[in-house]
Amino acid sequence: MQEVDRDIPVVWMLGRTGAGKSSLIRVLTGLSEIVVGNGYASCTRTSRKFDFPQDQPLVRFLDTRGLGEAGYDPEEDLVASEGHSRAIIVVARLDDPVQGEIVDALQDVLSRHPKMEVLLVHTGADLVPDPAARDRARSATAARYMKAAGRALPEVVISLPRDGAPTAEQMEALTDALVEVLPNAGLALREEAASDAEARAFRDVRRTVLFYAGIAGGSDAVPIVGLFSSTGVQFTMLKKLGEHYGVPVTLTLARNFASLLGIGIGIGGRFLGSVAVRQGAKLLPVYGQTAGAVAAGALTFGATYALGRTAARYLHALSVGEEPSKEDLQKTFREALKGARGPERSPSP
Repeated sequence: MQEVDRDIPVVWMLGRTGAGKSSLIRVLTGLSEIVVGNGYASCTRTSRKFDFPQDQPLVRFLDTRGLGEAGYDPEEDLVASEGHSRAIIVVARLDDPVQGEIVDALQDVLSRHPKMEVLLVHTGADLVPDPAARDRARSATAARYMKAAGRALPEVVISLPRDGAPTAEQMEALTDALVEVLPNAGLALREEAASDAEARAFRDVRRTVLFYAGIAGGSDAVPIVGLFSSTGVQFTMLKKLGEHYGVPVTLTLARNFASLLGIGIGIGGRFLGSVAVRQGAKLLPVYGQTAGAVAAGALTFGATYALGRTAARYLHALSVGEEPSKEDLQKTFREALKGARGPERSPSP
């Protein structure tokens, strides 16, 4: 399992005791508080990890309980997560203005890893009922963390009532922000609507697609073209999907699938990788325009996920005796790729 573990995206939960880190994991995963608590395992002497799902993890939460405490050095946790995709979720309660230790800890971590993505989650929206007071608290807390980070940070405001859950709008904003910060984790935690038989069938293989997309994404230091041309992850994923849908994947079928997406393939191994890169640029212009500014691993993950989603639609159609159309598959690819990239980040004022 060591090979697979290397590709699990790690989300670090930073915040003071009582900020709502475990509760946030609970609402993101849909698991009960008891299950989340029992699912934690020691990671280092000062941190715990929670894998979701536990049988075939797609995302790992790292709860550094001592971060910000006197005498704590985060270096051990940094080393423990070396090689993983990673992001930080800072959890700050709106009714708790004492954030100095966590602000200092975030600044220290970012001084070593300046490109690490950070999401600021303000909890306790229900604890500050006055809208004006709530906005003042949010603004003051955000200003401190953004100064420490040296850049604008995406932020979300949610409620975490003990006997309830955040509103649907808050949950949508939270998962959208997580997809933006770390697509692997965001998509693994996002629920998708199933409006027809094909979408319901995809629910059964969605984790398989995310699993292979995570492997393909690998380290964000690997250039996308190099990764695609040197691995057969996408083809292996297609074969696994074929087994699920009862449609054997042959070279002829693979060629037809690639042709419907707009290009042919050779006998050799590059196959789906070139489809992802070329179709990403052709079907979604902004993909090509921003490729240089986005981590290669995120692009690789998104392209592989979009290919898996499109292949699932293609194979489902064949399994029920239908002929998938080129237009439908290209639309599916385009929408899946956009979904894997998350919403466009608004420019800072």
